[in-house]
Amino acid sequence: MTSADENLQREVAALLVDSLNLEIAPESIAPQAPLYGEGLGLDSIDILELALVVSKRYGFQLRSDDENNVRIFSSLASLTEHIAAHRTL
Repeated sequence: MTSADENLQREVAALLVDSLNLEIAPESIAPQAPLYGEGLGLDSIDILELALVVSKRYGFQLRSDDENNVRIFSSLASLTEHIAAHRTL
């Protein structure tokens, strides 16, 4: 992972914590830990809120009907990878 990738991952972790008002430190989110359910404990409403914040912050649309959402939101690492590949801002 490059330093730019690491910086983006830290930025996305902070965005996740701030936007969802989580009571954890961004650096405590394990990159491969699941965001949904057992891992970080996010639910479908949290994922929708996160998708909206990510869309606004990085300038691309995350759609609720995207067949790749399970993969995109599976972990901090996968979300960061998707953002890196699609961001316009």
